[in-house]
Amino acid sequence: MCNSVRGAARVASDARPFSGFRPIGAAVLGLSLLMLPALGQPLLAQDFKVGAIEVGHPWSRATPAGARVAAGYLAIRNTGPQPDRLVSVTGEIAGRAEIHEMAVDDKGVMTMRPLADGLEIPAGGEAELKPGGYHIMFLDLKQGVKEGDAFKGTLTFEKAGAVEVEYTVEAMAGGSGHGG
Repeated sequence: MCNSVRGAARVASDARPFSGFRPIGAAVLGLSLLMLPALGQPLLAQDFKVGAIEVGHPWSRATPAGARVAAGYLAIRNTGPQPDRLVSVTGEIAGRAEIHEMAVDDKGVMTMRPLADGLEIPAGGEAELKPGGYHIMFLDLKQGVKEGDAFKGTLTFEKAGAVEVEYTVEAMAGGSGHGG
């Protein structure tokens, strides 16, 4: 009888051959799950949400001394079934802000213009505001910004409403500072 009890105990312990590794495996799995949202995104990326609109990694570039303008960049995703439109923007560093488009005309000349009707974000789609394309222009700067700074702003969408965001300031670029 004693041998059959030992045999049953041995079979039960054999059913869990890696039981001693469970805490380590759980820790690795937990850390992996925590890191998943960061994959493919900058480490300091911030995300903001209002309604079906998700705003990712708002950022700006450092400005040179005496600059009167700065630019803002970000990604906007619309997870909803209806299109929405970014209709206005603000930034605490500026007297006013506008949504701009930078494009090359048919003569090869780069032009920049405000979008009077805002920027449409298609249903289930996204828009990227980036150097050389759509961007936010912060005009009549109240103060310059330097790398490592952060400042607040508001994005207002036609359907989703307003969302407060925080722009991180990255290194100054060569060139104009707002398009490249």
